[in-house]
Amino acid sequence: MANEARAPLLEFRDVRTHYGRIEILKNVNYRVYEGEIVCLLGGNASGKSTTMKTILGIVKPTSGEVLFDGNVINNLRTSERIKLGIATVPENRRLFPHLTVLENLEMGAYTRTDPDGIAEDLQRVYDLYPRVYERRSQRAGTLSGGEQQMVAFARALMSRPRLIIMDEPSMGLAPALVDQSFDTIASINEQGVSVFVVEQNATAALSIANRGYVLQNGRVVIEGAASELLENEELRRAYLGGAG
Repeated sequence: MANEARAPLLEFRDVRTHYGRIEILKNVNYRVYEGEIVCLLGGNASGKSTTMKTILGIVKPTSGEVLFDGNVINNLRTSERIKLGIATVPENRRLFPHLTVLENLEMGAYTRTDPDGIAEDLQRVYDLYPRVYERRSQRAGTLSGGEQQMVAFARALMSRPRLIIMDEPSMGLAPALVDQSFDTIASINEQGVSVFVVEQNATAALSIANRGYVLQNGRVVIEGAASELLENEELRRAYLGGAG
């Protein structure tokens, strides 16, 4: 593959994590290359959320290395990782409900010190999401689920990231909004941002992804091109037949 000739943007090398004495991730290896959408699939308690926390530095590996742009980031604080170009759309969006939409967007740029660039990116997300502009003075907690999702995506873009990690972006959305949400993820990727998305909706995630990993009990049990995973019988039985 062409990817093998270049270094990954994000890489896990034999990462193990523990909560106390309980091992969660067990020698996990992931790679996300520049320009890719990669999805991480798995059931409850498979280690997906721990993966996200490990990328952000909330959980530290017991052993192994997390690399970003070729550099080991195991010991960096979350704020330092964001400055490197990692942003997050957390599970259930986690907006600040009592702040306005604009104030939430400004929080996405809190590590930046370039006011002109921030203003430019604010206009860019307003152009991408006209509804966000319309709601800019409204408290985020009063928005619909779909509108909150748009604000969460826009807030992540305000840090001018190279990689956005997304934790269950379809969770809590009405079925009619799920496809719209994944279309938005694809459009973010078209802006030049790599995406690593954790998702239980395997069909929707694989429909926009380049590659995918399947995590089970803290181990990667299947990996490959998204098109191959959609045809994988084991995966179809576990996830594509309706099991979350």
